[in-house]
Amino acid sequence: MFLRRRRTLDPQAAYALWADTYPPFAHNALMEAEQAAMERMLRPLRAGRALDVGTGSGRYLRLLSRSGARMIVGLDLSAAMLQRARDSGMPLVRADARRPPVASRSLDLVVASLMVGDIDDLAAWTREMSSALRPGGSLLYSDFHPSWVEAGWRRTFETRDGRSWIVPYSPHSLDEHRFSVTRAGLEIVHMEEPMWKERPVLVVVQAVKK
Repeated sequence: MFLRRRRTLDPQAAYALWADTYPPFAHNALMEAEQAAMERMLRPLRAGRALDVGTGSGRYLRLLSRSGARMIVGLDLSAAMLQRARDSGMPLVRADARRPPVASRSLDLVVASLMVGDIDDLAAWTREMSSALRPGGSLLYSDFHPSWVEAGWRRTFETRDGRSWIVPYSPHSLDEHRFSVTRAGLEIVHMEEPMWKERPVLVVVQAVKK
């Protein structure tokens, strides 16, 4: 029996392939754990203007709508993923998450679900997000836990033809999260490490602009 080898793709090539089968809801145990933690932090926030960075298929656009945000925009660099998000009915922008076309101090909330693994320079990204937030605004984001490196886990997906693909990501230590957020002029309100099978698998951070 011959096993199919998994090929590694750069993130943009991967998302172009992945979009066809990527649903707009949490579709595995890890994502369910991530969404539970994110929703718990999101629930008390009352955002007027919210931006979902790395919106993908639009999963968090729907959650933001239910949270009562009045103006919600989804941003992603992948045209294929944005096509999947069109059913949300929300405004969508194709742009690089590292350089979002957003006016300074124009947002109440920035959400980013499991996308900072695509960002090499986390400190630069948090500075951009902080710049877009008004004082008192919140940044809420999730990432893969650094334990993934220790366990040798990889980010993978399968296309309709049964082929498996590896999507590389940049791991960030807990200290890097803390340093990047505080250096950007944000104060960490909550930082959680959701568990799966008795092991931390995610990092979820909520921070407020001073």
